[in-house]
Amino acid sequence: MPSFDIVSEIDEVALRHAVENANRDLANRFDFRGVEASIEQQGLTVTLKTVSDFQVQQLEDIFAKAAVKQGISAAGADRPEKPEHSGKTFSLTLTFKQGLDQPTAKQIVKMIKDAKLKVQASIQGEQVRVNGKKRDDLQEAIALLKASKLEIPLQFNNFRD
Repeated sequence: MPSFDIVSEIDEVALRHAVENANRDLANRFDFRGVEASIEQQGLTVTLKTVSDFQVQQLEDIFAKAAVKQGISAAGADRPEKPEHSGKTFSLTLTFKQGLDQPTAKQIVKMIKDAKLKVQASIQGEQVRVNGKKRDDLQEAIALLKASKLEIPLQFNNFRD
C-alpha cells in the first residue's frame, strides 16, 4: 500500500549557510557601514542584533532573502512581536522548529479528511503518515497541502509504492 510522511524539518547546515550569506550581504551594505550589526546562529536559533528598531527589520529582510535561497522558509520560525531592547542594542530572536506539533498535525489530518480524498492520515509522533490505495490519491493529498495556507514549511518524504 503506497504511503508517505509529512514532516517539518530544518536543515541546520542550510541554516548556517543562510546566516553566513546574510552576514556577507550585511558587510557589503552601505547603510550598515560603521554600525554594530550582526546575525548569529546558535543551533536552530538565529539572533539579529543592531542599534535601531528599523535596522532590525532590515536585518530580518536580509536574512529572509538568504534563507529562501537556501530553501528555508523564515515564515516557519517563532518570532516575537517586537525586537527586544537591551541597553543600546535591539535584538530579534528567530527560533526554528523541528517536527510537527500536535495541533498542527491534527489540522493537517482534518484538512485531508475534509477533502474526502481516498487516503488515511495518522499522526505518528512528530510526523503524519498518509496511506492510500493509489499513488494518484497520495499526489492529490500532497497538492492539497501545498495549496493550503499553513504557516510552517512542510516536506514530503519516505514515499513508498
